[in-house]
Formats: sequence, C-alpha cells, structure tokens
Amino acid sequence: MNDAARKLAPLAKDQADQHYREAPNNLEAEQALLGAILVNNDAFYRVSDFLKPVHLYEPLHRKIFEIAGEIIRMGKTANPVTVKTFLKADEKVGDLTVAQYLARLAAEAVSIINAEDYGRAIYDLALRRSLITIGEDMVNIAYDAPLDMPPQSQIEDAERRLFELAETGRYDGGFQSFNDAVALAIDMAGQAFERDGHLSGISTGIHSLDGKMGGLQRSDLIILAGRPGMGKTSLATNIAYNIAAAYEPEVQPDGSFKAKNGGVVGFYSLEMSSEQLATRIISEQTEVSSSKIRRGDISEADFEKLVACSQMMQKVPLYIDQTGGISIAQLAARARRLKRQRGLDVLVVDYVQLMTGSKKSGENRVQEITEITTGLKALGKELNVPIIALSQLSRAVESREDKRPQLSDLRESGSIEQDADVVLFVFREEYYVKNMEPRDEFDPKYEEWKMQMDKVKGTADVIIAKQRHGPTGTVKLAFQSEFTRFSDLADPSFTQYEH
Repeated sequence: MNDAARKLAPLAKDQADQHYREAPNNLEAEQALLGAILVNNDAFYRVSDFLKPVHLYEPLHRKIFEIAGEIIRMGKTANPVTVKTFLKADEKVGDLTVAQYLARLAAEAVSIINAEDYGRAIYDLALRRSLITIGEDMVNIAYDAPLDMPPQSQIEDAERRLFELAETGRYDGGFQSFNDAVALAIDMAGQAFERDGHLSGISTGIHSLDGKMGGLQRSDLIILAGRPGMGKTSLATNIAYNIAAAYEPEVQPDGSFKAKNGGVVGFYSLEMSSEQLATRIISEQTEVSSSKIRRGDISEADFEKLVACSQMMQKVPLYIDQTGGISIAQLAARARRLKRQRGLDVLVVDYVQLMTGSKKSGENRVQEITEITTGLKALGKELNVPIIALSQLSRAVESREDKRPQLSDLRESGSIEQDADVVLFVFREEYYVKNMEPRDEFDPKYEEWKMQMDKVKGTADVIIAKQRHGPTGTVKLAFQSEFTRFSDLADPSFTQYEH
C-alpha cells in the first residue's frame, strides 16, 4: 500500500463511521421512565407538561407512553396489565412478548424522584434529533439549490424552523386537542382578572379604547388606517410607547420573563427615521412641541425636561427598525430574532404599503399586498403577539361629502379587510373643518365656521369598523396636535357609541 492509500484508509473508515452514525437516543432512559410510570402513575405528571410521545425514539416506547398517558388522564390506573390490552399481543421485543416486556419495565423501575431527570434527558435528545433533521435539510437544499429557493429564502426558512424549535420544542404544526384549547382560554381569563384594568389583552394606555377592545389580543392583526394628516402614526407611536413604558416583567418557573403588564414592543418605521420617531415620543411625553425641538427653539427648562425624559426613555423596551421597503420575509426573520433575544409582546408596522412582497414576475400590487397581510397574520399567530399594521386609505374619501372612512376605502382593500381581526380608522374632523375657514373674518359664514371649529377642536374619532371579538363603534379621544398626542377625553359628555 502506498503512502497516499495509507493516509486515505483511516479517512475512509472515519467517513464510513460518520455515514452510519445513529441518531442521538437513550433507550435505557426511556425504559427507566416508562417503568417508573407503570409502577407509580404520579411519575407521568412529572413529565407530561413537556414530554410528548413523539419525543421518545423507540416506536414501541412511544406507543406505551401514549397509551399510559391516555389511561392516566381518564382517571384510571396504568400498569402492565391495563396497558398490554391496547398493544398487539403478537408483537415481540427480542425474545420477549409485549406483556413480558411491560412486566420487565415495571420490575426494573427506578424511583419516581428520577422520573423528571430521565424525561429531560429524553426531551433534550429529541431536540438534538430535530436539529440534525433541520441541519440535514439545510445541507441537502444548499447542495441541490432549487430554482425557487434562493439562499436568502433558505436562511429565512431555517431561521423560522430553528425559532419554532427553540420556542416550542417542536418544528411541525399539528392539531391541538379541544381540552388544551379550553385550558388556554381559562388561563387567559385568569390572567385578565389579575392584570391591571382586567383586560384580556395588552392595554393600549388609552382607557376608552381598551374599554371597547379589551386591549390588544395576542395573535390579532390590527389594521390602523387613515388619510394623511389624520394622525395614524401618532396614535401607533402613542400606543407603542404606552405599552413599553408600562412593561412589568414577571419571572416564570423556567427562569424566562413574561410581561405581567405592558410589554416589549418592536416598531418597524418604514416611513420615518428612528430619530424622527424618538422626537415625536419625547414631544408627547414632555409637552414640548416637536417642531420647536427640531428647530432648537426651546428654553433651558424645556431642555432639562427633554434630558430627564430621554434618561427615563432609555429603560423602555421599545425597539425600532427603520429599514425602508422591507420584505415580509425579512420582517418576520427580524421579529423572530427580537423575540429570542429581548422578548416581544407587540409588533407595529408603519405602514403596509411601504413593504414589499416576494415580487414574483407578473404579480400586481393587489397580489403583493395580499401576500403581505397574509404573512403578517401568520407571523402574529406564530409569535403569539398582536401586530398593529398601519395602512393608507384611498382618495375616494376626499371626494365624498361625509369624510368618515369606510372599510371599502382601504387601499387594495380585499385582503386587508379580510385578514384583519380589527380595523381601526383615525378620523379628525378638525383637519377638514380647519381647511374650510372663510378667508374674510367678516364673512357671515365665519361665525358659523368658528362654532363648528370650537366643537371639533382637539378631538379625534377612532372608528372600530371591524372587530372579530367585540363591538364596532366609535371612540372619541382628545388630540393635541402640537405634541402629536392622543389621550382620553376629560369631558364625560363625549360618550362612546356603538353601531
């Protein structure tokens, strides 16, 4: 054998060993856990919240774990005798029958104290197997390089699968039993009872709006629309800051944090820079006009207020991404990353029409908007957070006598209206009345105009045009244009009214 062959021989052996590597598993741990469950059914409850049948490596063990779980949940006793009736009698495990194998598992059972440790070991190995599957898929797709999957979309797909694996311990969907869904609904009611204001969702910080909507509900797509100048960005900014400022974390049993009140907010500002957005928030909080802040036309007292406010704002968990023309796939990838690294409770997108779809050849704008809204709705469900997406309205509003927006005014409206769980319109009559001011103040109509202006000045309507789990109607708010701030009306004579 020559030198080259001698060097290649161990390499070939290594490659052969790698080729036949067995997926990570621990059959002894599985046997020990099943034995503990068959001897003492309480062991099942030590692991049932995180361990599912699919996490076990050996198919027979999966079957035993699943059957034992069903028997125990029915309030009956799971032991070798009761479990064997649900398994094929002629199935063999080596030289043993299934009945003998079950008896052996029970006879060699470990104590219940170790059950959770074995469960965790099995679960971790299952995660490693899932990681291997994702890794193998990545390698195979990268080698084959399908035409319809450029590297960027492969990265996004891998990121999505890894995120799901990290979040839930599994990367496939599937049906959920109605029992689990009922338990989640009861948990939500319990959390609402304990939360400030008794809201089922996250408080917007505007009480009259919360009263109508019950807060922002998780996984909802909330479309906030209005014509330019109506203040839709201001309202979204107000809500985002209110939520972030109210953030109150609560430590979970596993050491992670969950928002007790308020939340961590991700804000995609496709129209304004982060500095412009920050100026608006500072203006709103300090009551110093944003135009004065930009011009530097402020007193020393105002400047001190700004500095104090900026120090307070540095602690607020509000994260801004100012990438213009971001695609839905990029937005989703960045949102997943934010959730993993910092946590995420609410996502704001300003605004939908500035986003891009995948731009398949020949695709028109309506199809692109459909792809974006469908993607946002899916992302909200995946991350389990409410998404507030701002949207433009068509010019049809301006040509009507009554300028109040309707669902049909949504630009490229079909999909936006369909995918949204809530549609809110911001409408400020003051904006239109102001433009109708007679040029001559001695004009007989001037007094009439002034009365109308006084009536609508400093107010705004938030029209709830669609809401899947609540009433539609209108909420009257106060609006201070110089500070771009929406708030509850102090005057109780303004009431909310429903359609």
